[in-house]
Parts: sequence; C-alpha cells; structure tokens
Amino acid sequence: MRRLSEALYLISITVWVGGLWAIGYMAAPVLFASLGDRQLAGMVAGKLFALIGWVGLGSAAWLLVFLVLRYGGQVFKRAIFWLVVLMALLTAASQFGIQPLMAQLKLDAMPREVMESVLRDRFAAWHGISSILYLVQSLLGLWLVIWSSRGLK
Repeated sequence: MRRLSEALYLISITVWVGGLWAIGYMAAPVLFASLGDRQLAGMVAGKLFALIGWVGLGSAAWLLVFLVLRYGGQVFKRAIFWLVVLMALLTAASQFGIQPLMAQLKLDAMPREVMESVLRDRFAAWHGISSILYLVQSLLGLWLVIWSSRGLK
C-alpha cells in the first residue's frame, strides 16, 4: 500500500505541474495563434484553465493528505507541505475568485466582446493579475517537482 500511495503522490505532482505548463505555455498560445477567432480561442483556453484548476485542487488535496499521513504533526515543519498549500491557495484564488469575475465581465459586456466594450480595462487588469498568479504557480510547480523526493523521505 505504501508503494501505491507514493506512486500516486508522484503522479499527482506530474499531472498537476505538467498540466500547468502544457496548458499555459503550449496549448493556450497555440489556440490564439491558430484560431482566427480570438473570442473562441479565449473560450477554449478558459475551459482548459478551469480544468487544470480542478486537477490542481484535487492533486493538492491528495498531496496534503499524503504528507499529513506520512509526517503527522511534523508536517507543519516541512517546506514541501507549505509549498503545496501555497499552490493550492493560488489555484483556489484563481478558480473561485478571478475566473468567475472575468466570466461575469464577459457576460456584462454582451452583446459585444469584452475587449470591445467599456469593461475592456477592468478585464485586461484582471487578466494580467490572473496571468501573474499562473506564472507564480507554474514556477512554484517546478520547485515542487524538484523537491518531490523530499515528500518521500
């Protein structure tokens, strides 16, 4: 059973961080470069970002359970625990705060595209904040990959 839980620990990190990088830095740019309709590209990219957000929250939940079971009360002294907590908080902030706000701005702009409406500046500001949080998450994810063996010791 120990080997299975350790394998799931490593798979969770791989899926979460790999997904962050694949979607954010490969799939989304290709969508915008390939599709002629930026609104369609944004909609598809938004669905991919929402998907990886849920994957991240699920992965974080498993990683935190794994670490708590592995280290008990000593888990709070482990940097890898706090790294996963920070990544989970950033994911939750994006998933439940920023993304719904951006979706509401798009709805409020209807029937126009948000970037052609008076809400353009607000949307662009929140999109920038979202992008910065995503970059921070991605870099923390690399750190998590590098430190993944620390969770197994």
